[in-house]
Parts: sequence; structure tokens; C-alpha cells
Amino acid sequence: MTTTAAGHDARPAHRSAEQIGTTPAGPRPLPPLGTRRTARVPSTVDTVLENGLRVIAVRRPAVPMVELRLAVPFGGTHRTHAARAEVLSATLLRGTARRDRFGIDTELARVGGELSAGVDPEYLSVSGSALASGLPVLLDVLADSLSDAAHRAGEVARERSRLVERIVMGRSQPRVIAREALQRHRYGDHPATREMPAADDVAAVTPAAVRALHRRAVVPGGSVLVLVGDITPARVVETVAAALSGWRSDRVATEVAPLPDVAGGDLALVHRDGAVQSQLRLSGQALPRTDERYPALQLANLVFGGYFSSRWVENIREDKGYTYGAHSGFEFTPHGATLLADADTASEVTAAALLETRYELGRMAVVPPDESEVDNARQYSTGSLTIGTSSQAGLAGHLTALAMVGLDVDWLRAHPARLRKVTTEQVAEAAAQFLAPTRFTGVVVGDAERLAGPLSALGGVAVP
Repeated sequence: MTTTAAGHDARPAHRSAEQIGTTPAGPRPLPPLGTRRTARVPSTVDTVLENGLRVIAVRRPAVPMVELRLAVPFGGTHRTHAARAEVLSATLLRGTARRDRFGIDTELARVGGELSAGVDPEYLSVSGSALASGLPVLLDVLADSLSDAAHRAGEVARERSRLVERIVMGRSQPRVIAREALQRHRYGDHPATREMPAADDVAAVTPAAVRALHRRAVVPGGSVLVLVGDITPARVVETVAAALSGWRSDRVATEVAPLPDVAGGDLALVHRDGAVQSQLRLSGQALPRTDERYPALQLANLVFGGYFSSRWVENIREDKGYTYGAHSGFEFTPHGATLLADADTASEVTAAALLETRYELGRMAVVPPDESEVDNARQYSTGSLTIGTSSQAGLAGHLTALAMVGLDVDWLRAHPARLRKVTTEQVAEAAAQFLAPTRFTGVVVGDAERLAGPLSALGGVAVP
């Protein structure tokens, strides 16, 4: 510590962040971006077991843990399939013939592990993790649940009640109302729209119906198991094959039926009485990751509304203050992809926000992204992918999503190079083809009494 002759502390005066970032010659320049590091190729095994299960094992020894992801295609066409599927996923890990729910929790806790299950119209999913040394226990609990889940009456009744309460509460939320309205508007009564079952259908689900669905639909053929962590992939595949040898079926997991392409057209105004905010949801057909044009469209979407510095966000959030957040991104399915642009706005500026949204979509076609915008989007996309796959959990999630559309770790490894090769002209072509306002449809959810007049004047909105 420095002292003066008088014995007092001689601490430097406090400087603000603005002062620190300023020099006599002007603002202090930002340093250039560092050289991008080449990702190390992880040791990987990708194989199909005798029972039809695809196993992807990747060595990522950052910490002595292992991440597990299982995806079982779980499509169904019956009206009550979604209700039975929800109860099945809620009780899948709640007991078997060998273990009750407390026994499962105790064994997993002993190895620092956890398992959880969820379901949507496309997949039954199981996620988990454990100490790498506890992987055999994690796999044993998983195998027991897949082959011999009890779905006991008490557990079914308990989870059924919880689900009914959650569904009733969820359907009162604006974002849920908007999501269901958008799905109906895009796809009608397609099974993929039943993301949340009817509460009455859930209340009527019986243990026998859940067990029957389990026997018929929880099968290894067509399913994917991903393991990422401090493991030796070849040895782990052998461990998985032994642990899941009893999980067998002559059936193949059922994929959801392909969705029809989203056709552009008028938006639908959905009335929500007394709402002071509106939900804008616009959607258009996009490209799957397997299409060679996907990297260009990915960058075009980022320039439009895919990150904070995008044109749409700058317009309706930063410049005009119409919304706290706006975002445009991809929704991938086993057979295709769509673009979804969403924003929540106050009722009095809903029509203005929609006008600006259409303006920015049109501007992508007539004033295409320049080189600076494309380079910024490229840096953001590559950086996000690097960060998103840097952890064991992140890598496991990415690989599972890719595996379900027939892609593998090689696609993930090569994607940054594909982004680097995209030209500004290719981005402009993708924007003109896929971001034109006429390619979009969607819904506006809000108080129709307040919104009908302005939206009718704007046009392109079907008012009830």
C-alpha cells in the first residue's frame, strides 16, 4: 500500500467505465477477434445394437461425469394418444417390479445421478447424468424402467392429478394460447398439434391404458441413445448392449406423420377477452439442416431476427420500443423445418408492430444483407455453436437432435466450415426466397375489440 508523507493512503481516484474506455485520442479501440481454434475431434462410436437401438457414444472428459439422452419416436393418431403419453412419461421412472420410486431415487443418488422423462407429439425423451463411474447403475435403472415399468395405480393417479392441474393453469397463459392457436392455424388437426392434451382426456387415463401403450410404443427399434462424457466409447457401447439386452420388441418406434408445408396467407386474429398485451406469431416454411442451402438461410434469419443485433429487434425493440423481446428461429421436425417469428406487444401498438415486422421481412428481399451484417451473423452463429457444444450436456443435446433427422457428429464438426463458405449473394438469395412477407402466415392473439379496427385497416389479417 502506498502512503503519503502525512501517512494517508494514496489511492488512485475512481474512474468510470467510460473514462477507462477513452484515451486522449478518442475511444479506446476494441482488440481484434482472436484466431478461431480448430475443435478437437472427439473419440466417437456410432452403431446400431442387435435390438435396433442406435447408440452414439462420445468421449468428452471435461469432468468425471456422463450425460445420457434417449429419444424414442412416439407418434400417435388417436385423439387421446397425447393424454396417455403424458401420463406414461410422468410414471415411467416411478417404479418397476424390482424398485419403487424411492428405490430408484436412492440408487441414482448413490452415484450422483438423475433421470427424468418427458414427451411431445414426436418423441418420448429420457435425460440423465451421473458420475462416470456410476454409469452401470444409471443404465440398470434405465433398462429396468424401459422393460418393466410398473405404472402402478397409485402413481398413475398422483401424476394424473398433477398433470390436470398443470394443464388447466397452462391453458390460461397467453403464450400457451398463442402456441395452440398457431398450431391449429398452420396444421389443422394434425397429431403434431396436440402438444398439450385435454385435461378431461388425462383425467380419464387408466393404468391399464398406460401399460398397453408402453408395451406397444416404448421400443428400441428406431430409437437413439446418446452418451457423452468421461467414457471410453467402444467399452461403453458394450456396457449398453449388455444392460439393455432385455429391452426388445418386434415393433419399430412410430414416427409422427409428416407435416404439410406452411403456406403463406392472412394471419388470424384470436380473441382473448380483456387482454392488455398481444402475441404476434408468424411462421413460414424453411429448409431442413440436410439441405445445402440451409447455412445461407440460417445466416439470413439471424440478420432478420435471430439475435439481439438483428434488424427486426433493432427496429421494434431498440428504436420504437414496441416489445421487450422479439426473436426469429427455426423449428425442426423429423421431415422438415419452419421459421417462427414471435413478439409480445402492448395492444395499442400491435398493428404498428405487425407493420414493422412485415416491413423488415420485405426489406430482407429488396435491401439484402450487406457483407458486414453477414459477417456478424456468421461470427455469432459459429460462436453460439461452439459455446452450445462445449459442455457435455450441450453436446449430448445437439447430437440427439441431429441423430433424429439422420445426421451425426460429422455434420456438427463440419458446420462451421459450411458457414464460412456462404457468400453474401447466397444469403441474399435465401432471404428473397424464404423471408418474403407473402411466405408467412400466423396468428395475433389479443383483445379483438381493441385490435380489430387497426388490423383491418392494415390488412392481411382475418378478423372474427
